[in-house]
This record gives sequence, C-alpha cells and structure tokens, in this order.
Amino acid sequence: MTSPQKPVRAAGCVLWRRAPTEDGLEIALVHRPKYDDWSHPKGKLKRGENALAGAVREVAEETGMDCRPGAPLPTSYYDANGRPKQVRYWAAEALAGAFTPSTEVDRLEWLPPAEARTRLTQERDRPLVDALLAALHLA
Repeated sequence: MTSPQKPVRAAGCVLWRRAPTEDGLEIALVHRPKYDDWSHPKGKLKRGENALAGAVREVAEETGMDCRPGAPLPTSYYDANGRPKQVRYWAAEALAGAFTPSTEVDRLEWLPPAEARTRLTQERDRPLVDALLAALHLA
C-alpha cells in the first residue's frame, strides 16, 4: 500500500496598498513568464521555514516590496505537476520597495480589486481577493 504524497508546502500574500481609487486600495499581481499566468506572489517554503516567514520572503523576492503581514486568508489546496500542493496566504500591506523584473517574475501590476479578480489566471486565486476585502472590512 502506498502512502499519500506529502503536499508541497508553499506560502504567499495578497499584497495591497492604499490608493486614491473607489475601493481605496490596489492589489499587486505578478506575471510569471514560465507559466504565462497572473497570480498572487507565492512560492515554495524552504526546509524548516515558517509559512509566514516564507510568505514575506516570497513577496520580497517576487515584487521587491517589504510588507506588513496581517490577517490569515484561506489556504489553497490543489495538484501541481501531479503532486498535492498547499499554499497558505496572508493579507499584507506593501510598505516600500521597487520591482525589478526577473526570469521568474517579469511584470508586476497594481490593480483595483475588481480588475485584479478578473486578471488572475487561476479561478482558485479569485476568492482570495474577496477574503482580503473581508479581512480589511471593505466587503
């Protein structure tokens, strides 16, 4: 009998900043050329790494932003390359920083929540926008 595979552990943030828009905020989405997709900044955890620390590290690596993590958001579970994957998310306010394109992430866009929801490639990422708004008491 085979045991189920341990899930790949990953973490990320729904990164937001205050903006002079109707919603009062914008959400950062990253474009990954390898997958040609738009997603929230996230990535695999290093061995023994705490999920929140990994989420903050991934935001810095993918967006160049320092952030202040806030409320935990729903965890995503899905299969990636035939393996189960678990991604823990937090709301995080962008504090400072500058985006530098890389081979992993070539574009960063700040969008109002409704546009961010539409731009996200994966359906499973869209409820995180609503969860962020609820966590910030804007929903």
